Amino acid sequence: MPRGDKSKYTDKQKRKAEHIEEGYENRGVPEKEAQRRAWATVNKESGGGNKSGSGRGKADTHTSSERGGRLGGKASASRSAAERSASAKKAAATRKRNAAAK
Repeated sequence: MPRGDKSKYTDKQKRKAEHIEEGYENRGVPEKEAQRRAWATVNKESGGGNKSGSGRGKADTHTSSERGGRLGGKASASRSAAERSASAKKAAATRKRNAAAK
C-alpha cells in the first residue's frame, strides 16, 4: 500500500478529515497544508486507519477536538474587568427576561 493511500480509513474518518480540512481552509490555510493537518488530526485521535478489524482496538481520544474549546477563552481574557462585568450583567438580564416570557 503506497504512502498516502486512504483505503484503510473508515467513512467516518474520511468525513472527519474533510470537515477539519474545510475549517482550516476557511481560516486561510493553503489546501495542501490543510489536508496534511486534517489527516494528522484524524490519526492522532483514532490511531490511523481502522478499516480492517473494525470494532477492535482502542477507542478514539478526542484530544484535538477538546483543544478547540479551550481556545475560546482568549477573547474574554483580553477584555477589561468592567467590560466582562457589563457583559455578564447583560446576559443575566436576558436570561431573566426570557424566563419571565415563558
